[in-house]
Parts: sequence; C-alpha cells; structure tokens
Amino acid sequence: MSPNRFSYLLFLLLLYIGIGSFNKITAQNNGLRAYTLEDGLPQSQVHDIIQDDIGYLWLGTRGGGLSRFNGEEFETWTEDDGLLSNYIHSLLFVNDSLFVGTRLGLSIKTKKQFHNFEGLQINKIFRIHNKTYLASNVGIYIYTARNGLKKVQLDPRINTSIVNDIVFDGKLFWIATNKGLWKLNKIHKDATIMVRHSAYNFSAALYHKTKVFASALNQGTLVLNTNAKSYGNKWIQETLNVNDISIINNELWFSTSNDGVTILDASNYRLKKKINRKNGLAVSTIRKSITDRQSNIWIATSGGGFYKYSQNNFAHYNQDTGLKGNRVYAVHHKDDEIWASNSEAGLIKIDSAGIHQIKQDKKLSELKIKTLTSDSRGNIWAGTEGKGIILKEIKLKDSIFTTKRRSKRAKKDTITKEVIKNYVINKKRGLSSNWVRSIHISNDTVWAATYSSGITRFIYDYRRHKVKSVRKFAKRRGIKDLEIKYMSADKKGKIWYATENGSLGFIKRNKVTHLGNVLNQKVAINSFVFKDKKMYLGTAGQGIWWADLSEKELSFKKLKGEKNLYSNNIYQMIFDNEENLWIGTERGVDRVEINLLNQIQDIFHYGRNDGFLGIETCLNAITKDNDGNLWFGAIYGLTKYEPGETDKEPIKPEIHFENIEIAYQTLDSINPDDWAKNNYVLQLTPEQTELSFSYKTVDLDHPNDIEYRYRLNSTAWSPWSSEKKQNLAGLAYGAHSFSAQSRNYRWEESQPITFNIFIDSPIYEKLWFQLTMLGILLLIVTLIALFYIRKVKLKNNEEREKLQMQNHLLSLEQKALRLQMNPHFIFNVLNGIKAMGTSNPSKMNSTINTFATLLRETLYNSRKDHITLDQEMKTLKHYIEVEKLMATKPFDYTISIDSEFDPEEVLIPPMLIQPFVENAIRHGILKGNKDGKLKVFFDTNEEFLHCKILDNGMGIFQSQKAKAKTDHQSMALTVTRERLESISGKDALQIKEIIHEDSSIEGTEISFKIPLLTDY
Repeated sequence: MSPNRFSYLLFLLLLYIGIGSFNKITAQNNGLRAYTLEDGLPQSQVHDIIQDDIGYLWLGTRGGGLSRFNGEEFETWTEDDGLLSNYIHSLLFVNDSLFVGTRLGLSIKTKKQFHNFEGLQINKIFRIHNKTYLASNVGIYIYTARNGLKKVQLDPRINTSIVNDIVFDGKLFWIATNKGLWKLNKIHKDATIMVRHSAYNFSAALYHKTKVFASALNQGTLVLNTNAKSYGNKWIQETLNVNDISIINNELWFSTSNDGVTILDASNYRLKKKINRKNGLAVSTIRKSITDRQSNIWIATSGGGFYKYSQNNFAHYNQDTGLKGNRVYAVHHKDDEIWASNSEAGLIKIDSAGIHQIKQDKKLSELKIKTLTSDSRGNIWAGTEGKGIILKEIKLKDSIFTTKRRSKRAKKDTITKEVIKNYVINKKRGLSSNWVRSIHISNDTVWAATYSSGITRFIYDYRRHKVKSVRKFAKRRGIKDLEIKYMSADKKGKIWYATENGSLGFIKRNKVTHLGNVLNQKVAINSFVFKDKKMYLGTAGQGIWWADLSEKELSFKKLKGEKNLYSNNIYQMIFDNEENLWIGTERGVDRVEINLLNQIQDIFHYGRNDGFLGIETCLNAITKDNDGNLWFGAIYGLTKYEPGETDKEPIKPEIHFENIEIAYQTLDSINPDDWAKNNYVLQLTPEQTELSFSYKTVDLDHPNDIEYRYRLNSTAWSPWSSEKKQNLAGLAYGAHSFSAQSRNYRWEESQPITFNIFIDSPIYEKLWFQLTMLGILLLIVTLIALFYIRKVKLKNNEEREKLQMQNHLLSLEQKALRLQMNPHFIFNVLNGIKAMGTSNPSKMNSTINTFATLLRETLYNSRKDHITLDQEMKTLKHYIEVEKLMATKPFDYTISIDSEFDPEEVLIPPMLIQPFVENAIRHGILKGNKDGKLKVFFDTNEEFLHCKILDNGMGIFQSQKAKAKTDHQSMALTVTRERLESISGKDALQIKEIIHEDSSIEGTEISFKIPLLTDY
C-alpha cells in the first residue's frame, strides 16, 4: 500500500475517532434469551432437552442432574433424589415414564420415583415398534420391563463401538458409531442386513423425507437418498463436529461443537444462518436444538446454559452489542438517528451505520442524563442531574485532503465531518436548578423543568452562546407544586407539567394555570401524552387516567376495560402509527388498543419471554422514529420495536391434571390426565371424601399469566384466578365430576378437562340394606302390633264379658225392680179394697179391676225392652188411678202428647216414667196443702222424645229434707237415672223446683229426653 493511501485511511480512522467511537455490532434481533445459573438452572452444561405432553421442558445436565422448566422456574432431581447419576446424556419419554440415560446407566422416572439400571454410559435412547434401544459406549442395549437392560449382540465391530445415534427410515436402521455408519434391517443378531456403509466417526444422524443425514467428525454431513436406486452419498461440508441434527421449520439445524448452530435449507442445503458468539451465544458448543409447541426454538449448550430463540419484532441493544452500559435513561429521535443516554457514560447515537459512542468531556463524565431533545438546528439538548443542561452543538465541516499519485498532479478530496461542541447552561446562567427533569424547545424558546425548583423559560443566542429573556415559573408565578415529574407541550403550544404529588397545570402566554390534584389522589403523575383532543396521564401505582380537553372543566376518568393493565406503575407512554397506546412499566411494555368509547379493547403484553429484554423501563425514555419504530429505554438496554407481521400468534392453551390427593396422600397408582381423557371413574370408599386436584397449563412464553377456573358437577364456574390446586372436603356420597379450565394471557380458553369419581356410600346408606332393615323393622312392628292387638282383644273380650255380665245383672235388676211393687202401696190398696167391701162394693170392684189390670201390665211390660208410648201412657193411667183411689186427698191428673207421630208408633223402654210419677204423687201432691194436680206431657222432634212430669206439691228438695228415703225409692230413682244416662248421655235427666215470682215454691218439674225410636 502506498504511503499516501495509508495516510488517507488513517485520516478517515482519526475522523471517526474525533466524532466518537463507532461500533458496527448490530442488535440482538434474533430473539435469543439465555437461561443460566442465575435463573436457577442447576448446571450450565445442558446435554439434552425435550418437551413433554404437558409442555414442560426437561433438561439433562452434565453434573447438575435432571431439571424441569415451566418457563419461569426450575425443579431439579439429583442423585440425592434417587437419580442414578447427575451426568445425563440423553432423555426420552415413553408413555408416562421418563427414560434418563446417564454415564452410569439408565434411570426411569415414574411419578416421584426413580428405577435405576446400572450399566455403561448411554448416549442416545431410541424407541421403535414398542421397543426401547439404548445407544451406549459399548454397543446397543435393549430395555424390557421384565429383563431390564440386555445387550443386543450384533457385529463385533458394533458391539465394541461407541454408538452415538440410531435412526429408522421405514425399512432399515442406521446406526452412527465412532467406527462407522451401519445399516441393519433389524436390531437383532439374526439381522439379514448388517453392513457398514461408511467408516468415518459418525456423531449424529437424522431421517427426514426419504433422506438420511449422518454427520461425521471433521468430514461434514453425509446425505443418503433412501428412495432411489443409489444412496447418492452427497457430503455437506459446511457442518463439522456436529453433536445433533434436527428439522425445524423445514430447515436443517446442526448443533456443533465449535461454531454454534448452523442452519441450512432442507431442500438445497444452502446456508441460511448461523447462530454463534457473534450474534448472542455465550459459547460455541451446542448439544441440541428443538422446537416447542409455541414455535420457540430451544438451544442447549455446553457451558452457557440453554437459550430460547424466537423470531419477534424486537431488536435489543446492550453493553454486549455496543452500548457503553446497560441502563438507558433517555431516548430521542432526530432525523434518521436515535440518541440515547447510556448509564452514566454519556450518549450514544444509532444510525444506519451502527452504534456511535459520543465522546464526553472529562468534566462531564459519570453524569446521569435524564432527558434528551433537539432543536430546529439539529443540536442535542441534554438535561442532567446536577450539571444543568448540556447543549451539544453539531456542525458539519468540510476537510480538504490531498493525495499524491504517480503522476505529477495531486488530487484534492473533500470530506465532510461532524464536529460536536459542548456548552453548559446551569444555574449560574439562569436556570432555576441544575437538576433538570424535562426539556421542550419551540423555535428558539427553551423550557426546562427542574426536579424541585419549577420551570425556567429562556431564549438561547446561538451566535453568542448566551441565555437571554429568562423567566422563572415557581410558586410566585402560580406553580404551587414544584416537584415536577414531566413536562411537554400540546398542539396548541400550552406547556403542561405534572408533579410528584399528583398536580397538573399548564403555562399559556406566560400565565400559569395550576389545576391542582386532578385525580384527587396522592399519587405521582409520571408521564402524559396527547391524542386528538384527549389527554392521558400515567401514574405511579394507579394506572392511566384520561380527560377530554375540549370540555370546559377537566374531569379525569380511569382508563378501564374488560382486560386490566399488567402493571399500574406507568413509566412511559406513546402512541404508535396505528393509534395504539404503548406503555412502559417495571414488567415490560404493553400495547393497549382503545376503542371509540375510550375503553381498553385489548392488551398485548411484551416481556422478556416475548423479546423485550430490557425488562424494567426507565422514566419517559421512549420515542418514535420516522419509520414508526418505537424505542424503549430500560435498565437492561435499549429496545427497538419494529411493527410487522412477525408477531407470534398465540396457540390455544392445553390444561392437564398433574396430581390427585386423597386425604392428603398422593395417588401414585394412576395417571390422572389419562383417566380424564378416557373418562374413567375413580372408585372411592365412604371414608375418602377429602380430595385435592392439581392441574397445570404450561406456557413457556407467559408462565405467570395463566388463569384457571373450576367447577364441581354442574355448578357454576368459579372466578378466574392463578390458583391451580383445589381442595374438596366433605363430598357427598355418589357420583361427582370435577372440571377445570385455563386461559392464557390473550384470554384464549382451553378445552375443559373433567375427572370422574364415585364415592361409595356406607352400608347403612345402600338401598338394599335400607330395604332389608325396613323389612325387618316392619316385621318387628307387625309382630309387636299383632301381639298388642291380641292382647287388646283378650282384654276387650274380658271387659266385654265383664260388661255383659254387669249389663245382664243390671237388666235382671231392672226387671226385678219393674216386677216389684211398693209393699206399702199394695198393703194400702188391699186395705182400701177391704174397707170398700162394706161401704162401697161397686167402687171396690172397680178398684180391684184396675189394680189387676196394673199388675198384669207390669208383668207383661217387664219382659220387653221397648213398648209403645201408647202402652206406657195406659200403664201410667192405671197406676195413677189406683194411687188416686188410695190417696188420702183427691188430685187431678192429665197425660197428653204433642207429636206428628202416632203414640202406637213411638217406642219407649217400659217402666221408665212410673218412678217419677210415683215420686210426684207420694212426696209432692200428697204432702202439699193444695188440691193436687199432676201433668205428664210428651212431645217429639226429629231426633228425641221429650217427657215432662209436673206436680204442684211442696217441692222435691223440700220433700227430701222432710223425709228419709226408703231403699226402694232410692234404688228406683238411681237405676232410672242410670238408664237415662246410658240411653241419652250425661245430664239427660233434669229435676228442678217451680218457683213463683214471690219466691214461693209452686211444685216440681222433672224432664228428660231419649232418642226417638219408632217401630218402622
């Protein structure tokens, strides 16, 4: 190279150094996310990685044991948990069991137990035709549940080889060993085809679309066409030292030992991409690459942990890709450039050429720049903490460079270079404070908001570099809250400010309008943006609020919708070209879609797993460039979002039962997920009424955003929550179904899963037992009832016989009484007849006839239970006539009846009335001092026969006092009373004295009633 040419190049290099250091390193736009020991990975050497049916990633490490990853956390099993060895080389799921190939043999994980089979190092586990083959350091082994590990005797060269891989093309097995590539028609000693195809040291193999790919160390990858007459034996030289081959998105991914991942087109084998140290990997040794159900690619490395690789819309810049540091406090877009404040190391600039580190004056080193803006001249204004404002004046200068050539003439070249000069504007030059929060420039007017001293407005004289027309806005001018968090201008030129204490205000034409605490809450307003005629406020802990600026009085309402923000701590806000609101929080960034009613219609969250590697955003460090790309400053770097179609579509979540506990004991005998899929019913005893169901949806992109709900039987679903275990106590006997469902961060719901159980009822609640007991009880009750009835019948029979005897005796007694005549009465009648014989023979004859008739009727009636009323009246008449003939004093009597019935039709018990008539004559009329009168009266109604006996004697009660009762009279009246009560009930007989108005006694009235009986 000529000296002049060298000088020219050296000048260009110095020119870039004069502007600032330049870095052509690009951003991490391939979406690499590392998981290392800091994240909980037990060992940085990951030799195998697979995904199970639930969605977990299983990692076999070299020294750290077995680990399971759910997208957020690791669960690890080691030798202390029963694992055969912590050095794992291969993993494979067989049904519900995880086969773990270690350097000491095979471990089979079932539920929480390990079943170990010691042997040689297992490099690969291969399953075909329900047989499990193990590629070991000394040949091939087969595993069976009955025999455990058993070596397969093949060609001696295979038996003594290190077997690295096994593939099957549908007809032949291809075995990659350190002594060559073998093909066999079956893995058995009786194989009819057992040929070594190539003698190189083969480390990996793959079968894909009729082709076998076999990689040999230091040789490349051999491609064999199994569907042609000739295999072809084509070698791909781009891939050396391959550890694993996989097909991902119709691409061949070669995991190498020295150059990361090499990606070839699967059809033409052209190189498409390499993923290595140059674009984000920490090491070059890759053990395996796989893709999961969510289209993420996982890369297992030896020494660097493992990586998640996903295509997304984010490009990330950090210290590894050219920044001075990871923290980005401020971001600003100017023309086609992005300027950013980088940690305390000054500024960087990003343009189409790459990242430029802007040289910083020593006196301004280790300075935190919290806000950036630019003026119409293209100068950069930086607000700092403690140093005021730094104005970086940018000018372009032409430099003339002369080059001498072999010819005598010299050539002059003109080069334009960028020159930056720094000017400091601080408190000495007019600022209210050296702690500057926000800067806004309109034409040549500069507005600077300080941390706690209000706002300063000034005009900058670029020619003299002086500050003029300074005006300070603080409490004296109306800003009542000086702790300003953010300042910006709306389209009408109003300068708005928000404060730490929740105050809001604006300055228009140098007049302050302080609106005060517009949210009525003591909460900091970190940021605000304007869209159309609306203003949006981002707060520290209370989310986003909005108001319509066209209204006379501002009224802020909280921005709400069916979905909630992922965080209410709002650090950044900006609208993209699609009118979506982007917010930065401590959890990443959210894209918020707002409908016409100013409600949240949808939310898209982007965190570390989505490619936003900055994690926590920095206050108001956000901007939008000319192409509509968004730039976010965060504590872990600068992230660019480029709108496009590469946003990954979420897949529908799947939920699985993980565990069932009965009485707090894990049920290890079944796979609950398989039982749920096959609608099996778990039979439980009556004592097993306390159950716990654990279920899980694994989302490797958004592990913390899964929500669940459940229900028992046909009840309503529970509310959505993050709880993935439910305890059920005191379940009723019988059939039950427990259902669970999940939804992801996009609120896409999984298909519900249902587990059926049946709790057997105790014997005393079984129908057959209850029916048996009921039958026995009914039998006992029946026997007791029969015994009781028999006893009652016996007793009733005895009582009836006794009553019959008493009734018979009473009847005989009544008949005897009816047959009896008062002896005194008979004696008097006979004496009277005797006396009449001499004095009045005719009367004597009449009396004898009447007395004889009375005796005959009495004897006749006593043999009957009932006689006609007419017969009873005749008997009474004859009796009264005899009494009248024998009486010492005369008396009159009447016997009458008032009835629609004929007296011969009405029946009455015999001798029922005679005792009362006898008592009325003997103790009433004959003892009175008046002419005697006796009345016997009968009347009837529909139910009863009534009888009244009236006399005008001295009164029954007075008569009883004056004489002593005879046995005959007493017995006659008592029996008659009892006869009436037995016939008509209690109180059937009424006896009362007839009392005159002057209280004198006029006689006695006896009345009674008996049921009306007729002879028809």
